[in-house]
Amino acid sequence: MSGTAVLRATRLRGLAGACHPLPSAAVTVVAVLLGVGGGLGGWRLVLLGAAVFTGQLSIGWSNDWVDAARDSATGRADKPAATGLVPVRIVAVAALTALAATILMSLLLGWLAGAALLFGVAAGWAYNLGLKATPWSAATYLLAFAALPVGVYTAAPGQPWPPWWVPLVGALLGFGAHFANVLPDLRADARTGVRGLPHRLGPRNGVIAMAVSLATASVLLGLAPSGASAGFTVVVVTAGIALAAATVVAAVRTPHGPTAFRLTVAIAVLDVVSLISVTI
Repeated sequence: MSGTAVLRATRLRGLAGACHPLPSAAVTVVAVLLGVGGGLGGWRLVLLGAAVFTGQLSIGWSNDWVDAARDSATGRADKPAATGLVPVRIVAVAALTALAATILMSLLLGWLAGAALLFGVAAGWAYNLGLKATPWSAATYLLAFAALPVGVYTAAPGQPWPPWWVPLVGALLGFGAHFANVLPDLRADARTGVRGLPHRLGPRNGVIAMAVSLATASVLLGLAPSGASAGFTVVVVTAGIALAAATVVAAVRTPHGPTAFRLTVAIAVLDVVSLISVTI
């Protein structure tokens, strides 16, 4: 393999790592499954998946673009732009290209669906461009995750709005996702002056806030859907509350330990699976 080919492969690997691939893929899969539940099919479902995926790519790449200097200063070895695996200018071009693509594809789904999807993307960019260091950091996640199901449902012909509880569950999941994303990096962020809501609450209170948010989503998912069975309601509500209680106990006892964080991940998985199961 020539030197040029090796360099190209290295940069592609760096771009793949800089887009935050797991969160981008997870949000896209959830959106597509919600689309199936909302009646989308054929090219509109494909277009929805592509619009959400490029939007997530733009958010991920813009995060590594904006934070390259900060990540380098804190020695983030998992950030390709900070380590030099891919030049920052290439990440910037990728972010802007993905943004242009998601604007076009979102609007092709209709003005209401497009506006909702692009509102979520705008919230992600606003977080990256400065709101992450303010007390309003969680609001961007809350609004973005609430807007996502609105965009998905309004993209389907004949269904102009999702059930009232779906955006609310999305907002609660987004709030929890913000804490899950930030809590492992509290100390590194503190060295560069980033003080969002999780930083201000601290690790113990942050885990408790995350657990309460996700448990509330579990209760809503168990009680709100009109077609849910009694067994489904009991399992989801009980499991969500029990996991949240265990999380709070773990956070109080060992605020810097991994147990509380892992329990909140379990609640998040429960909520996402429950949301998908009641909408498909």
